[in-house]
Amino acid sequence: MDKPFLSIIIPAHNEEARLPDTLQQVLEFTQKQEYSIEVIVVENGSHDRTLQIAQEFARGFPELRVLRSELSGKGRAVHMGMLAARGEYRFMCDADFSMPVTEINRFLPPMLNGYDIAIASREAPGAVRYNEPAYRHLVGRVYNAMIRLLALPGLNDTQCGFKCFRGEVVEVLFPKQTLSGWSFDVEVLFIARRMGYRIVEVPIPYYFDTGSKIRVWRDSVSMGTDLLKIRANAWRGLYGAKKR
Repeated sequence: MDKPFLSIIIPAHNEEARLPDTLQQVLEFTQKQEYSIEVIVVENGSHDRTLQIAQEFARGFPELRVLRSELSGKGRAVHMGMLAARGEYRFMCDADFSMPVTEINRFLPPMLNGYDIAIASREAPGAVRYNEPAYRHLVGRVYNAMIRLLALPGLNDTQCGFKCFRGEVVEVLFPKQTLSGWSFDVEVLFIARRMGYRIVEVPIPYYFDTGSKIRVWRDSVSMGTDLLKIRANAWRGLYGAKKR
């Protein structure tokens, strides 16, 4: 395949229950588009049949590549997939597809132009949340307040798992990534903001999945610690000089 217009990167850890439906949705989506697409599933440290399911699906889905990491960590999987991708635009998404796959086109030209990174937002005007428990929304807003205070002022929802990057921006940002867990995308966006890249939020319809892998209280503590690591890394100069 020549350089595709779009790469779709799906990290998959213990996703044997959700992955078949997700890949079927993605396959149907790719078949309806007029532009070229590659799909990359990155299986990382699963203890179920995630890898086998992805490999079996790839036999009938030539646009699909399956990569494997022995170690878990969503940030590690997305890092591998983003840098292995070849697309002019590279779109990371959660395996549960809590955002309808058809929304992807709203992140791409001609529907959206003039950005370096477009992030899905459940908080921007026009976004709608479906079936999300009140406590999950509350915890998410508290964490986002911490993110805005310590790392990314002005962004309403950095935690949503759907983000689109221009390919050349990926090649600059992701080699600087140091976090391998849930907070990796906050780190990548923090680096992007320091380097002067333009970040826009795209309001989406969001459907809460009861099979979410996030463990609210445990992961909130871990992500809070990661915010301090990001600030420390910046102070130590690991991300390079801030654009003036």
